[in-house]
Amino acid sequence: MRPKTWAVAALAMVVISAGCGGTRSGGGNDTAATPGTVGSGVNSTATARAKAVKFAECMRTNGVGAFPDPDASGALTIDAVANGSSVDTSSAAFKQAVSTCKDLEPSGFTGHERSPQEQKAALEFAQCIRDNGVKDFPDPAPDAPMIDTDRIPSTAQNGGMNVLHAAMQKCRGFAGEAGVTGGQ
Repeated sequence: MRPKTWAVAALAMVVISAGCGGTRSGGGNDTAATPGTVGSGVNSTATARAKAVKFAECMRTNGVGAFPDPDASGALTIDAVANGSSVDTSSAAFKQAVSTCKDLEPSGFTGHERSPQEQKAALEFAQCIRDNGVKDFPDPAPDAPMIDTDRIPSTAQNGGMNVLHAAMQKCRGFAGEAGVTGGQ
């Protein structure tokens, strides 16, 4: 089941990043979370990335060897890890490592709840996916990944992944409005 989830996630990130040029602006948590930073965008981005890199290193050191590094902007979310890598976020090793590395966890990694506007777009994304052939695509909870193939039974059927891929291309604008950002 994990390889299928990884394949869809990789596909999702390509599709979404190809169609979404905008990025979500954070609430300024990066500078508040790290002492000694200056309030400029460049320094806070560099600081956020440095913190995310240390978190990734901690996760790998504590038993999650395939844990990815953040992208150049420092973006690292549970959604991207769960759906964009081979890491099993439901494993005991993952949960233990997150607990051990909690002090290094980047802002918004877990427990990020979409804003009301982002959640509205996430629900529109889900409806768009359903309207474009994936009838069993679930509405995402405000603090859950938008795409979780473990919750989409039709993706396990022949051609199911192709239908999902086509729908994601048609609906990618809603994903960007929901705060999904991809690597450049």
